[in-house]
Amino acid sequence: MRHSSASSLPAPPANQGTRNDWVTLKTLIPYLWAYKWRVSLALVFLIGAKVANVGVPIVLKRLIDSLTVAPGSQQALLALPIGILIAYGLLRLSTTVFTELREFVFARVTQRAVRTIALKVFRHLHSLSLRFHLNRQTGGMTRDIERGTRAVSSLVSYTLFSILPTLVEITLVLGYLVLHYDIWFSVITLGALVAYITFTVVVTEWRTHFRRTMNDLDSKANTKAIDSLLNYETVKYFGNEDYEARRYDEGLQRYETAAVRSQTSLSILNTGQSLIIATAVTLILWRATQGVIDGTMTLGDLVLVNAFMIQLYIPLNFLGVIYREIKQSLADMERLFALLDQHREVADGPNARPLGAGGAAVRFSHVDFSYEKNRQILFDVDFTIPAGATTAVVGHSGSGKSTLSRLLFRFYDVNAGAITIDGQDVRDITQASLRSAIGIVPQDTVLFNDTIEYNIAYGKPGAGKEEIIEAAKAASIHEFIESLPEGYATTVGERGLKLSGGEKQRVAIARALLKNPAILIFDEATSALDSKAEQAIQAQLKQIAKNRTTLVIAHRLSTIADAAQILVLDRGRIIERGTHGQLLATGGAYAQMWERQQARQDETGPSPLSGQFGADTAVA
Repeated sequence: MRHSSASSLPAPPANQGTRNDWVTLKTLIPYLWAYKWRVSLALVFLIGAKVANVGVPIVLKRLIDSLTVAPGSQQALLALPIGILIAYGLLRLSTTVFTELREFVFARVTQRAVRTIALKVFRHLHSLSLRFHLNRQTGGMTRDIERGTRAVSSLVSYTLFSILPTLVEITLVLGYLVLHYDIWFSVITLGALVAYITFTVVVTEWRTHFRRTMNDLDSKANTKAIDSLLNYETVKYFGNEDYEARRYDEGLQRYETAAVRSQTSLSILNTGQSLIIATAVTLILWRATQGVIDGTMTLGDLVLVNAFMIQLYIPLNFLGVIYREIKQSLADMERLFALLDQHREVADGPNARPLGAGGAAVRFSHVDFSYEKNRQILFDVDFTIPAGATTAVVGHSGSGKSTLSRLLFRFYDVNAGAITIDGQDVRDITQASLRSAIGIVPQDTVLFNDTIEYNIAYGKPGAGKEEIIEAAKAASIHEFIESLPEGYATTVGERGLKLSGGEKQRVAIARALLKNPAILIFDEATSALDSKAEQAIQAQLKQIAKNRTTLVIAHRLSTIADAAQILVLDRGRIIERGTHGQLLATGGAYAQMWERQQARQDETGPSPLSGQFGADTAVA
């Protein structure tokens, strides 16, 4: 299969600009319609509840009229009102029963939609490229997810449990008024509805940008707070607590200003809505009172119209609040669904297949690579790691050493050339099978805020305790763990900060061993160890690498002296290759590095910081 060199360049993100509200709703509907039978049943219960609710004032009218028509008739007073009273009670009960049944039936739909969307976003974030995660702001993104999932539940509840019932009730009331009373009752009611809805929509649209501004400022303030707390030690090293507090407060101050503007606009909206409703209710009661005086309406009709207006007034007044909440929920969901719109830079091809079993020979074939278009990192890198052999890579910081491991894991795609395992291009095989075949001990080991046992077992979820202990012994960390008061149940803290650098690296080694991969990558695997610890673990690393295809990114040249092949990278190009002895004999760049490291070691003694070549940066 041929691959275009442009495949490694990121496509523009799909979430440019602001999503339309209808687009957001169209994205949500399929998650709800997956339970169409529950949705349909909930709608039936909804209509039943509203029919019963509208029936209550009608029954009340009949009760009052029956009392006024035959005030002296004891028989009418005893027989007719009792039947109407029973009907009144049943209608009241039916309203509550249908409403509760509706919520019972629909509860699973709402919660399952929230769960499905949250899980889909979580999986999608893990499917995005390393480039996205290097650029992300964790605090703001987590707040967007939190608000977005909460907004899904709010939107569904407001729409199905408030907007739709109110519209059904308005339709029933208007229909009854048209059929039984003077046209002016319907005209006033309909005119008030149109004025109310128009005013609410116009003002809410105007103030929606205040909510978006608040969301943006809230996410930025949260990002600064999370970032500051994650870098607690750095803040303390430089005594910058006040500086961090000022930065955080600047964000809070901007949020405060936006929140005050939002509340002011809300007051304007509430006042206008109340004015429209009050005017409509007054006009309706005036017409009804005049009808009673003229003899065209009974007291029951007056009570009926008044009850209708009270029933409409409460949900209609609430409708303004609901519409605002819906707009706010849509604004919150906008950011959540925008995460799903993020382009997957590295994705399995339509015909991707699992990695075929074999000896796991790795080949970089004339590979070019750039993180950015105007800055190329690797130039025509070409080498082979035979199955079961060890190849080491050395070079200055920024020469592209760690980039090799990222490309092998397929965190990025190459611009030109190919990377193959047993002749299979990594772009033609599934990422899951590729990564299951590779284990890595990274230079910067980051652990989960959980127990040591959990972090080791992460290499093979579900592994037994004996397997975990064996891996820990092979990584020379078992005795240290056993010396801790809580042993393997000891928590390592945020990003593993309770452990030293050397302890974290040995946990990482144990984790990689437990995975038991066919291909191993050691990215400065012993850089955080002191000389004694390094000597203790180096022999075990060699034992671990036996019969495995191994790529070693070296910090200390003494640790890779017996590698089958050593590559010297300089500014993304391989400038020398050979065994340790061959490279020393040629007297080139590798020989100069060796001499400098040996001289420094003679002067200062072994040190974890010895050597010319530090870790690659994030873009090395």
